Amino acid sequence: MRLFVWLGRLHLCRGFGVQSPTDYAFIRYVINEHYPYYAYEELLHQHPGADAISRKLAQFYFRASNYLQPSVIVDAHPTNDLYILYMHAGCRKARIVDDVTATDTLDMMRITLKGNYRDIVEQAFKKSSRTSLLIFEGIKDSADARAFWRQMQKDRRVGVTFDLYYAGVVFLDTDRFKQNYKVNF
Repeated sequence: MRLFVWLGRLHLCRGFGVQSPTDYAFIRYVINEHYPYYAYEELLHQHPGADAISRKLAQFYFRASNYLQPSVIVDAHPTNDLYILYMHAGCRKARIVDDVTATDTLDMMRITLKGNYRDIVEQAFKKSSRTSLLIFEGIKDSADARAFWRQMQKDRRVGVTFDLYYAGVVFLDTDRFKQNYKVNF
């Protein structure tokens, strides 16, 4: 399955055709950066049994955290400590919580589109700013998740979105031109 997803999005690699320098840089140096960051080796030893998709997502969360340098990260629906370890390694000063109601603001959020995710996302929008980054994991896992992702792309509170197949990335800066990118991740 992973090979088919990658091959189907091959023409969407490395930001080709992206006009915005900011969006191109995010695709090139955060989403699709292949440079082995300083913490990858150490983190690999802490979680040697993680599957390829989980590791790929964890490394992306590390790079996103490193890029954004958030003060508060909400990891809603944490499945294990793999993603928390990687996000914290990307920004050591970040405070990571698993409940959006436990903080007044949030800079970055990762949520799996399962359970009561719609309520959590609405709470997150109230605590976010235009510099916040939301990551929705599992945007292709069900009809409901796909519909939610399409809704997020059209939402007036959302600026730029990135469809990575396994996850959707949402920037809340509505001053930027609204754009939806499909990226080979």
